[in-house]
Amino acid sequence: MIGYVTIGTNDLDKATKFYDAVLEPLGGKRTFANGERMQFYGSEGMASMIAISKPYDEQPATVGNGSMFGFPAATREQVDAVHAAALASGGTCEGEPGQRLPTFYGAYFRDPDGNKVCVFKMG
Repeated sequence: MIGYVTIGTNDLDKATKFYDAVLEPLGGKRTFANGERMQFYGSEGMASMIAISKPYDEQPATVGNGSMFGFPAATREQVDAVHAAALASGGTCEGEPGQRLPTFYGAYFRDPDGNKVCVFKMG
């Protein structure tokens, strides 16, 4: 249902390196860039994408209070690998990997710009 989501950044190079590492365990890779302002990511067989972007209005990127996005994983091991990659690449832990609900295994982290992210396995 979602075509793409943009994630604001104040340092595109740093954010791109972070998301290169975080999305690799999920099969995510760079798809195309919009100059030196935006980098899109996608994965084979998925129509939706995310973009790391400097804000169009050239004001500082800020974190939305209550905003979070989630990356679906195929296995619990992928959840663990993404969380570990996030922390190793400059992210901060917002919740270690673990069972949250009977059908939800997830982990939480913030990227270097402070955006909150969840990686999860349903079922």
